[in-house]
Amino acid sequence: MGHSHAHGTGLEHRSRLALVLGLTLAVLLAEAVVAVLTGSLALLADAGHMLGDSVGLLMALAAITVAQRGGGPGSRRSFGYHRTEVLAAGLNGLFLLVLSGFIVFHAIGRLGADTQLEATPILIAGAVGLVANVVGLLLLRDGADKSLNLRGAYLEVMGDALGSVAVLVSAGIIAVTGWAEADAIASLVIAALIVPRALSLLGDVAEVLLEATPKEVDLDELRSHILGVDGVVEVHDLHVWTITSGMPVMTAHVVVDDSVAGMGEAHSVLDRLHACCSSHFDVEHSTFQIETAEHRESERHTHH
Repeated sequence: MGHSHAHGTGLEHRSRLALVLGLTLAVLLAEAVVAVLTGSLALLADAGHMLGDSVGLLMALAAITVAQRGGGPGSRRSFGYHRTEVLAAGLNGLFLLVLSGFIVFHAIGRLGADTQLEATPILIAGAVGLVANVVGLLLLRDGADKSLNLRGAYLEVMGDALGSVAVLVSAGIIAVTGWAEADAIASLVIAALIVPRALSLLGDVAEVLLEATPKEVDLDELRSHILGVDGVVEVHDLHVWTITSGMPVMTAHVVVDDSVAGMGEAHSVLDRLHACCSSHFDVEHSTFQIETAEHRESERHTHH
C-alpha cells in the first residue's frame, strides 16, 4: 500500500533554465577561447568553473524533464532513471576537484614568474561573463524561492558571477599596473570557490548512494507522528532514504490495535497515516505495511 506525494518541479521555469544553460555554455566557450589566446589562467579557471556549473544546470533541467514525464519506470527500473542525476553529480564533483588541482598547481608555478598578459581581451571576456551571469540570476530569481531544484541552479550561477568578478578585478589590476601575478591569484580565488562546492556535491552523492536518512528528516519526530495516528500502537522497520535529490522514500511496518478488524478500518488508518506524513514531511513515496499484534510477534520469531 503506497502513497505518492507530489512536489513542485518548477515546470513553468523550464524554458528559463534552458536559456540560462545556453548563456552559460556560450560564455564558457568564449572564455575558454580567450584564455587559450591570452594565456590567462584566471579566465581558464572561470571557464572550468562554468563547465562544472553547466553540468549542474543540465542536471536541474533533466530533473524537471524527468518529473514532467513521470520518470519512465520500466520492468527492471521501477524508479526510472532518477539515479542518473546522482551519478552525473558524482562525476561533476570529481571533475571539479581535478580542475581545482590543475589550477592551483599552475597558479603556484606562475607566482614570481615573468608572465606577460594582455588585459583588454580578458576584461572583455570577464565583463561578458558577468553580464550573462546577472541575466541568468534575474531569470532564475523568481523560481529560486519556489523550487529547491531552481534554487540550486540560482546558487550555481551566483558562483559563476563571483568567478567573473575575480577575473575582472585581476584584469583591471593588470591593465593599470601590469602586475601579471594578479591573474594567478585570481585563479587561486576561483579554485577556492570551486573546492567547497565539489566536496559538498560529493558528500551529497555519497549520502544518496549509501541510502542515508535525508538530513531534513528527523526519524524520531517521524516515528512520533506515526504513533500519534489513531489506531496505531507500534511502528518498526522505519526507513527513509533518497532516490535522487528531492525524492525521499519511506517504508514502515505499522502495528494497529484490535479495533482494526477489517480492510475498511485498515484503509482508514492508512488515510490518516498518509495525511499525517503529507502534512508534516515531504516524502515522495511512502509505503506502510499494516500488521496486527499477533503478526508482530510471529515476525519477531522469524527474525530470530
